[in-house]
Amino acid sequence: MSAQHKNQVRVIGGQYKSRILKFPDSLALRPTPDRVRETLFNWLGQDCTGMVCLDLFSGSGALGFEAASRWAKKVVMIEAARPVVAALKSNQALLAANQIEIICSTAEHYLSRCQEQFDLVLLDPPFASTLLDEILPQIAKHLSPTARVYIECAQWPELSDWEILREGKAGTVKYALLCRASGQ
Repeated sequence: MSAQHKNQVRVIGGQYKSRILKFPDSLALRPTPDRVRETLFNWLGQDCTGMVCLDLFSGSGALGFEAASRWAKKVVMIEAARPVVAALKSNQALLAANQIEIICSTAEHYLSRCQEQFDLVLLDPPFASTLLDEILPQIAKHLSPTARVYIECAQWPELSDWEILREGKAGTVKYALLCRASGQ
């Protein structure tokens, strides 16, 4: 990534296509690459119309803003770092994306209080953490019957309760679209 494009991401599809979103400098922020986002939204048919989406580790907001751009009814973005939340809110205002709700919280705290059901959950936690292993079991009660869960990681977590619908790899990044395994 060149110096002039550092700390920004481009929306690749939908109503906000080509819009540039800026985010603060942080080693913990690792936006999902364009190619991976394109693949994910191809898997979803490029359309999130009517979906209620959860972007649980929002970071740069790349995944959540892509879902909103593709006409999701609602996108809840969860981020714990206050400077990053401020950037997400700035980008939300820039796009006039009123279907996005941004909450400053940890994923665990948010899920412990959440009563909502989601059609699409986007999970891209920090790579050096065990958060994916911890969060996946907690997600199940927050899923609509036809929900999909996208995960992005360096190593696959325990997936015995999940069915992998699609998967890919880009460099050191593994990613997959999941649904609950039959009978779960």
